[in-house]
Amino acid sequence: MSNTTHAKRGATAIALALGVAVTGCASQSIAEPPPMAHAQAPSETLSAKQQAIPLIASFMAASDMPRLGAALNQGLDAGLTVSEAREALVQLYAYVGFPKSLNALGELLKVVAARKQCGIQDAPGREPSRTIPTGDELLAVGKANQTTISGAPVKNAVTDFAPVINQFLQAHLFGDIFERDNLDWQSRELATVGALAAVPGVEAQLRSHMRASLRVGLTAAQLSQLTQVLAERGDAGAARRAGDALAQALAAASGGRP
Repeated sequence: MSNTTHAKRGATAIALALGVAVTGCASQSIAEPPPMAHAQAPSETLSAKQQAIPLIASFMAASDMPRLGAALNQGLDAGLTVSEAREALVQLYAYVGFPKSLNALGELLKVVAARKQCGIQDAPGREPSRTIPTGDELLAVGKANQTTISGAPVKNAVTDFAPVINQFLQAHLFGDIFERDNLDWQSRELATVGALAAVPGVEAQLRSHMRASLRVGLTAAQLSQLTQVLAERGDAGAARRAGDALAQALAAASGGRP
């Protein structure tokens, strides 16, 4: 790798750390990655690409567009494809709302256009490789995905009171969205944790997704690194909430209270 390339990547990382949007031509083309499976081999560290995902999600949920732009640049530099970045931002509408998702997608569009003007050809990524089922089959697939990610069939006082909310979760979130295989489940959980950590008042859901992150193959060390990344390059409040949720998830995994 040339000294120029090192300098460009360093400039992007510094900009992200300072919370400054990257407006210059400070990146390089990224090779197309291979197709992904739901789960990946256990690791003790997050890749640079994985580290970018919760930061992108956190800034998106906080509507911090300058820092979101910088995080998107860093993620693309680290190997995130346009399709993966777009898919993460689309998925997060289910957790933080359509307006924030639409605004973030607009920011991604601007980032990609600016990089293209600089001569950077980012890997476009791929669309989902399988057909998403419909009707009863979609509901069955979504229920199976939800059960796998949640660790057991989801049934509680809220779903008993409003059964339709669980039908929406099963058919749409865990069916329509989680069946799209252009973003693996680990990346989806990294995005969800990053977004929920940025939102005060949803600690119960954050705890649930920390436990889900362990179920899809992320390790305790990786999730601890996620909290560190949020602390060093994101928001202190988000990092604190993520750290608390992780501690409770690990206690539950070791036999403590879920």
